[in-house]
Amino acid sequence: MIVNNLNAFVHDTTRVLIIGSMPSVQSLQKKQYYGNPRNHFWGIIAHLTNEHVPDVYEERLDLLRRHGIGLWDAIASCERQGSLDAAIKQEVPNDFAALFRAYPQIEAVFFNGGKAFTVFKRHVGLDVLAERHYEQLPSTSPIPGKNIKSFDEKIDVWRAIERYI
Repeated sequence: MIVNNLNAFVHDTTRVLIIGSMPSVQSLQKKQYYGNPRNHFWGIIAHLTNEHVPDVYEERLDLLRRHGIGLWDAIASCERQGSLDAAIKQEVPNDFAALFRAYPQIEAVFFNGGKAFTVFKRHVGLDVLAERHYEQLPSTSPIPGKNIKSFDEKIDVWRAIERYI
């Protein structure tokens, strides 16, 4: 099955861009980034910003906007059955060169997991990140992987974004 990602959530005050691989089936159905309630993303962001996780998705996006955080995915479209990154085939990357031209104020790019970083590096290249801090963080996915970390361990590593928000 061919799947397409969500639109970039980026604005004029975005300083931090968090790049995932491809939204889960549940997220795509909801048309919401990190729409699986078991995903640790919103809990981590709430913890790092010292705010609560809003119930309403638009309020979640407002939380990100207030803290200069944007979201997009490395993959624009791909073939995939289910939600696992391991099932992704024939990925087509998003146009990050155009995004960074449109939003030059983005200072830091954080990759939510290894697949996002690998796809970005392979298809886009790290040159587009010149003069920007970038870092791969552990995935916030609730799906077990080879580098499983607890919520608290993820928060410790995700603290890297604090200096930019």
